[in-house]
Amino acid sequence: MRSLMIGGFAALIASVSLAGGHGDAPMQKDSEWFKNAQEVLKQKLAQQPNMNRAKNVILFIADGNGVGSNYATRLFHGQKNGGFGDENILPYEQFSNLALVKTYNTNAQTPDSAGTGTAMHAGVKTKAGVLGVNDKVVRGDCSTVDGAMVNNASEIFTKMNKAVGIVSTARITHATPASVYAHSADRNFEDNSKLPDGCGQKDIAAQLIDAMKDGRIDVAMGGGRRHFIEADVADEEGKNGKRTDGMNLVEEAKKLGAQYAWNDKTAGQLKTDGTPILALFESSHMKYEADRTGEPSIAEMTELAIKSLSNNKEGFFLSVESGRVDHANHDGNAQRMVTDGVAFAEAVAKAMDMTNPEETLIIVTADHEHAIAFNGYCGRGSPIMGLCYGIDGSGTKHNGKPVTADDGKPYTVIGYLNGPGSVLKKGDNGYEGSRPDLTNEQAMDIDYLQQALIPKSSETHSGEDVAAYAHGPQAHLVNGTIEQNYIFHVIHHAFTAK
Repeated sequence: MRSLMIGGFAALIASVSLAGGHGDAPMQKDSEWFKNAQEVLKQKLAQQPNMNRAKNVILFIADGNGVGSNYATRLFHGQKNGGFGDENILPYEQFSNLALVKTYNTNAQTPDSAGTGTAMHAGVKTKAGVLGVNDKVVRGDCSTVDGAMVNNASEIFTKMNKAVGIVSTARITHATPASVYAHSADRNFEDNSKLPDGCGQKDIAAQLIDAMKDGRIDVAMGGGRRHFIEADVADEEGKNGKRTDGMNLVEEAKKLGAQYAWNDKTAGQLKTDGTPILALFESSHMKYEADRTGEPSIAEMTELAIKSLSNNKEGFFLSVESGRVDHANHDGNAQRMVTDGVAFAEAVAKAMDMTNPEETLIIVTADHEHAIAFNGYCGRGSPIMGLCYGIDGSGTKHNGKPVTADDGKPYTVIGYLNGPGSVLKKGDNGYEGSRPDLTNEQAMDIDYLQQALIPKSSETHSGEDVAAYAHGPQAHLVNGTIEQNYIFHVIHHAFTAK
């Protein structure tokens, strides 16, 4: 009876609202806001869940791109295209299915990317800093790995006869991409020189080559060349490797029949006929999008990966990480963060164009957020990279006058709780300082570090929820507030749904 009363009351409220109390239509019926909302309502009422089994799944992870960082990217993208920014919609924000994701590790309120990557690629939460293992492992203790290993995406999905690929703008041995294929007591064991004496596990780069040998990884593209070659050997760009075991893993991959690329020219020569690919475009991480030269964009790598993996008649799983969104946040450099965020959005759009939503599930998410914050009270159209301008009470756009704080100085729209841009500087008597004067031109410079409070050489992650957007078969299962490891279970179910 109570549920019927609630339902009837809701219907009554709806009818009164749309009648406006005066005739058949409300007085605001001609408002563009009103008409647009009515159109969105019609679209949502017409939606039906896609119950198909997924042939392909693409998991997009913008590392560090929580709700706040994503908001900054949305405004930056919209303002670059001539709008106010806040009305802008990024490609994946058009997806019909959305969830909030709890990102903590089992021993960390604020997570790290190895634990979060393992959650999404293996279906279990685990400790910070470990890969492909449960939380019984002791970080850094190789002897605890064997009893704690969990099957990862490369192991599980190849048993379903799926091709598996990884793309990252970070090192391909870095935490998030490594969680697709590796088991490690520590995310830092990227090459053999990092392994402690007596460690029984292989380093992460060696595990990638093993995964390619076993047919568990068909495409691997990113940075991290230094972890595949010897310390006394220079790579194609004159930088030495890190390995001390005499192994050249690039040559090992070639012996297995893999194609190799190291820059944009050689990437353009790769065959996309299903022949395995190992592409290592930098000694360490790939360049920020704003500084990119001589290497493919994340959208171009995504396109190559999809073309190659699509040769498998049984379908594929592809994990794509925009790793440098995270690094720019750590640097306190918001402009490079949002520039990489836009490049990530373009990669999602490319995947949408190249795949059929009836058979390909696309999930777009982040592994964690950062200690980013947004100041007020800014008028509409205040440059997201620049100063906060006042609200115009007689118009729509900001009034062009910088808003000042109690110290009489203007402030930027974006700030960080901590990081290298701290207003506190170390002096003879400890940390002290005050905010400097700032112009909009200075704030808009690509090298500008946003003001922060707590001094830290590298800004930190934060622990709040991130978003997950889903589109395609079984995407309706991405809804509500979910644990991060649940994402893997949606992917697995999409591959096996009847």
